[in-house]
Amino acid sequence: MLFVPADSERKLARAVNADADALILDLEDSVTAARKPVARGLAAEFLRERHARPRSGVWIRITAVTDPECERDLEAVMPHGPAGIVLPKPRSAGDGRRLAARLTEWERRVGLAAGATRILPIATETPAALFGLGDYATFGPRLAALTWGAEDLRVALGAATNVDERGEWLPTYALARSLCLLAAAAARVPAIDTVFTDFGDMDGLLRQAAAAQRDGFVGKLAIHPAQVEPLNRAFTPSREAIDHAQRVVAAFAATDGGVVALDGRMLDRPHLEHARRVLALAQRLQEGAR
Repeated sequence: MLFVPADSERKLARAVNADADALILDLEDSVTAARKPVARGLAAEFLRERHARPRSGVWIRITAVTDPECERDLEAVMPHGPAGIVLPKPRSAGDGRRLAARLTEWERRVGLAAGATRILPIATETPAALFGLGDYATFGPRLAALTWGAEDLRVALGAATNVDERGEWLPTYALARSLCLLAAAAARVPAIDTVFTDFGDMDGLLRQAAAAQRDGFVGKLAIHPAQVEPLNRAFTPSREAIDHAQRVVAAFAATDGGVVALDGRMLDRPHLEHARRVLALAQRLQEGAR
């Protein structure tokens, strides 16, 4: 999911050709207060044009629901049917429910199908939010996924940095990452990893993406078009992973037992479930590329 500052015509035009699964037009942190009216107008125009839609559509990051600018953001974009709303700085799942109620009103007002607009909370940007992440499990069908943020959390804590000298997350932010992953699993929605801000460091991006894919995240937020292709590669199952998953499924299909032996290892039902997920993801990606 590629962030694009909504006040930049040049960056919006460039994003159309990026092979991101979704675009997030940003009306929040990447846009100054003076430029917000321009950003809203360009975001509305972009949604109206309906050109070169990415696979998962165009999303809008609005201002936090506690800010009066939030309603102005919704007024600008909801008549044009965004795929979803990215919610920044929620204090709890309650802020997401407040947004959901506003979206229901807007969908009714502009003639969109009820529930058509999904919500993606950046669920860890405030300290209070970390204590209630489990509440997203009862959020409801508007919840598209969960992602997490480290930059606003760092500022809220007054910390000088959120990574160590090797670029690894410090314990507080590693905790936020893990809690996001667990909350997404409890809510049965995908977990999406946070941004990697040094867009010139492709090696660092790939290391972080590989760790995210290993741990169960299904994708990553991007801040620059150059990050899209490496991230697509990182989260696409390799040929070796697909072959192994096929062998696991075949091994279980050939037995009536709950445990099988494969390549010197004993595998049980969780291994089968993981293999099925790998194959399902590979199939979805193949179908989406057609």
